[in-house]
Amino acid sequence: MKYSITANSIAKAHATIGFGDNELLIGTSAESGADLPNPAEILLTALAACILKNVERLSVLQRFEYTKANITVTSTRKSSPTRMDDIEYQLTIYSKESINTDLLHRNIEEHGTIYNTIKRSAAISGTIQLINDYV
Repeated sequence: MKYSITANSIAKAHATIGFGDNELLIGTSAESGADLPNPAEILLTALAACILKNVERLSVLQRFEYTKANITVTSTRKSSPTRMDDIEYQLTIYSKESINTDLLHRNIEEHGTIYNTIKRSAAISGTIQLINDYV
């Protein structure tokens, strides 16, 4: 499977990233940095999306239902050389049933494409919290 995006930058403004029929604005300057996501936040967003996609996929394989999942991803920027490291995530899954979170955690870490790509260059750790969603 291959992926492709296009990106364009406007000097002293922002960048636009195109994928399929979608566009995403990125802060690339002091002028746009406060209002738009920066590249570091986009990297963390890609990891979050990967994990959430795997929760959906693995819910079928592990045969559990959930009503929603939330994730928070944080990281520390290192200075020399500049890079992202110490990436941590907190995944919360709301479900009316018991879920084998240890197996889910292992499968997310083993089968996540973005997860596996990032972990080659940065330490990643995370936890999964299950909240009983009895309505």
